[in-house]
Amino acid sequence: MAHHMIRKAVFPAAGMGTRFLPATKAIPKEMLCLVDKPLIQYGVEEAVAAGCTEIIIVTGRDKAAMEDHFDTSPELEAALAAKGKQALLDAVRSLSKLAKIVYTRQAEPLGLGHAILMAKELVGDEPFCVLLPDDIVDARVPCMKQMVEAFEETQASILASEVVEGPAISNYGCLDCTPDARNPRLMAVKGMVEKPRFEEAPSANAIIGRYILTPRIFEMIEGVKPGAGGELQLTDAIKALLQHEKVYGFRYEGKRHDAGDKLGFLKATVELALKREDLGPGFREWLKSVPL
Repeated sequence: MAHHMIRKAVFPAAGMGTRFLPATKAIPKEMLCLVDKPLIQYGVEEAVAAGCTEIIIVTGRDKAAMEDHFDTSPELEAALAAKGKQALLDAVRSLSKLAKIVYTRQAEPLGLGHAILMAKELVGDEPFCVLLPDDIVDARVPCMKQMVEAFEETQASILASEVVEGPAISNYGCLDCTPDARNPRLMAVKGMVEKPRFEEAPSANAIIGRYILTPRIFEMIEGVKPGAGGELQLTDAIKALLQHEKVYGFRYEGKRHDAGDKLGFLKATVELALKREDLGPGFREWLKSVPL
């Protein structure tokens, strides 16, 4: 078996972000900031830390702010340089040097599977990773780096998973899986159920927004029947992939924040701010004074 490396990361970012209206009427949801960094930047930095050199962002209408964010900004850089603001200048300049970033359009939001299919020509015939910008994983070793190390062992598709106890499992795709004998973090996937009723869930292992996929997934997406609203579901394509090759679940180390949800976004803001050396101490003292 040929040994493949993960070089490309796909970011589906074409959604309307309706849960954050009116903020997202003119600003892409992926550009909402946790402390001082947009959601999409957290994901891009994670992919780069995992060894990815090409970032493919699947966008829709009114998403130009994302392209501007990762582009050079001569006027801003010149202004910062003139004022001697070196730290800010370095931070701004580093964005355009993170990786090769390319964009492709998803003309209409037809599901996660369809968004990934839009990247087919740019990905080509190699395995790749997918990161959903809403899921922020705070981890000592970046989540995708952990997954890439597992992929180097398996050379098979890997789905990030976390244990979700109780009825909340109904909010997730859920893995039907068995533990891998060699690696306690890996689970061999037999099947998956999208948003099962609690009493019918095959396990407590929920799928979260990090994937490593083999290129055969494109053929599977093209072959699945559209579901509700004409959407092509990624879980349906992965189920089809199971007929041809192994798929693994992976229990990553770290804490996930669902920043696609208002309450999750607020929690992530507080937790990430408290960890900051420049903000944490002052913010912690202020929080103690807030009447709860």
